[in-house]
Amino acid sequence: MDQDPDRLFPLFARLRGRPVLVVGGGVVAARKISPLIAAGARVRVVARALGEHVEALVSEARLEWIGREYEPGQLDEAWLVVVATSDRTLNARVAADAEARRLWANVVDDIELSSFQSPAVVDRAPLQVAISSGGAAPVLARQVREQIEVLLDEHVGPLASLLHEHRRLIRQRLPELPARRRFLESQREGPVGRRLAAGDRPGAIAALHQALSLAAARPAGMVSIVGAGPGDPGLVTLKALRRLQEADIILHDRLVPEAVLALARRDAERIETGKRAGQHFTPQEEIHRLMVHYAAQGLRVVRLKGGDPFVFGRGGEEIEHLREHDIDYEVIPGITAALACAAHAGIPLTHRDHAQSVRLLTAHCRDSLDTHDWAALAQERQTLAVYMGVSALADFSDQLIAHGRGPDTPCALIENGSRPDQRVVLTTLQHLPADAARFNVGSPALLVTGEVAALGDRLHWFGAKPLRHHPVHAVPAALASAA
Repeated sequence: MDQDPDRLFPLFARLRGRPVLVVGGGVVAARKISPLIAAGARVRVVARALGEHVEALVSEARLEWIGREYEPGQLDEAWLVVVATSDRTLNARVAADAEARRLWANVVDDIELSSFQSPAVVDRAPLQVAISSGGAAPVLARQVREQIEVLLDEHVGPLASLLHEHRRLIRQRLPELPARRRFLESQREGPVGRRLAAGDRPGAIAALHQALSLAAARPAGMVSIVGAGPGDPGLVTLKALRRLQEADIILHDRLVPEAVLALARRDAERIETGKRAGQHFTPQEEIHRLMVHYAAQGLRVVRLKGGDPFVFGRGGEEIEHLREHDIDYEVIPGITAALACAAHAGIPLTHRDHAQSVRLLTAHCRDSLDTHDWAALAQERQTLAVYMGVSALADFSDQLIAHGRGPDTPCALIENGSRPDQRVVLTTLQHLPADAARFNVGSPALLVTGEVAALGDRLHWFGAKPLRHHPVHAVPAALASAA
């Protein structure tokens, strides 16, 4: 690795019982003192006067106060120095004295004078996450900390303590590292973690012993049926992200993009179950077999599907098969294409005056087209969100028009919705097949049919401007003004 003189070396210091000198006694100093006391350091504060927060700590005998001017000899016993005054001349003198004694010194808000920096911290004691930008972007570091705060539940700390207390027993019951690792990684979202989150520590201990007995008796494999959303990795749910980072095996559809797969644990095995160029789809029976095969080995399997597994994703069939084979499973919903694609195209699926309902349907082949109630689908004041292959567009258009839907009904074809290469084609029902061919619309694409589709022309906000060859009638004035 190339050397970077600006790179900081991350370090967690054991300060329990060790003297730390803090120069300054105001509000900023108080903010630095609190984590030092929490780490067990013997804090000494040098200041002529104290703010109320530091004064309160002195009155509680939680630190030592040296109520006079700073002198270099005060550094003699210190392991660490924090400088928190508004006098830069004094700050520079303390930093120089610390440097001469080979002491690490942090001068608050002064990168040049500091030999170490205090990171932004996510505290789930005993688990701590420290974030630093090397002083280059403290606001960005704070934002990252806030994101990690959301990811780490409050019970993660108590869970870390509980597992630490039982580490010898866990090693005895599960001597093999792979089995032990899978067991430890499964506790956060399992009964142990859930009981700790509810404040039930005795129940968590009982659940831990029970889980250990089961894990030692047989592999504890599991299948997570996970919705990957429409393709934007930012739309993957937090729970889905956790499962991807815990997975041993990922059985993923062809439509799941690399950006989402990149969220997974790096050493997880990926198996594509979709279609490659010139090859057939993996039969559903083979997907069933793979899920059972890997889970029976005690592995954590993620069945990763584009969109939502219960919206045209055959998730119901898969969990029926898992139940038949006594495999533990869970379902983690994803944002389905109808919601995400329409939103990214600026098209509301419902409107209180013009679309009181929305129907989700599929029309990817002749067999699926034959099952629809076309008279009901052709009614006005509703939106149709159609998951389909573009090859069926002509039949779909013909059927709706034949059953009374107006030929000028607005339509929007949304290709690669929510992804950087999103394209939106605005057209009408009668011109739908021709315009799809003209603009070479390919899979994955969602069709939105109904008056609200015309709003995509004015309300688009994501990606390129919508494409259009034929005029699309504007929505009624009442709808336009309400939008």
